[in-house]
Amino acid sequence: MWVFNLFFGGEGVLKDKTRVMTGKDMERVLKRMSHEILERNRGLGDMVIVGIQRRGVYLANRIRDIFNTIESVRIPTGVLDITLYRDDLTLLHDQPVVHSTSIPEDVNARKILLVDDVLYTGRTIRAALDALMDLGRPSCVQLAVLVDRGHRELPIHPDYVGRTVPTSRNEVVEVRVSELDGKDEVVICEREDS
Repeated sequence: MWVFNLFFGGEGVLKDKTRVMTGKDMERVLKRMSHEILERNRGLGDMVIVGIQRRGVYLANRIRDIFNTIESVRIPTGVLDITLYRDDLTLLHDQPVVHSTSIPEDVNARKILLVDDVLYTGRTIRAALDALMDLGRPSCVQLAVLVDRGHRELPIHPDYVGRTVPTSRNEVVEVRVSELDGKDEVVICEREDS
């Protein structure tokens, strides 16, 4: 699969290199993470799950559904767009695509489980924290990521990690979800000059 590399500002295209997770792997990892979250929090009482646009939203919904299966409780789940909070906004596009933010509950004094697909430099999470703080003052924010690829530029560390995948800075980790991409998988892609 070839993907144009627009988001990271690089020239050329991305070419699949290595599949690091299949759909079944993703399902197992999300179940494990959900159990870890339940155990650490001793339940889900005052939790709100917030997925970062785009693929973090679908992962957040899957974690919510797993919680519902395990605990028979439906946790409020929201969507957070961090586009206008990015520190590299002017480097990405002249006309950034802004998606919606929709948080179904007041975040004040609530436990927020922030969900994203890939943790890289930490800048997306910093933007997400800024966006959340503009909505209120949560009692705490916990971070769950499907893939931690390293190369942090900010002191951000996830509370729950699906899989740590060592990468070079020339590689890109693509999380694909069936809702957007037609299948579930995680692939390391290589940047190729066009």
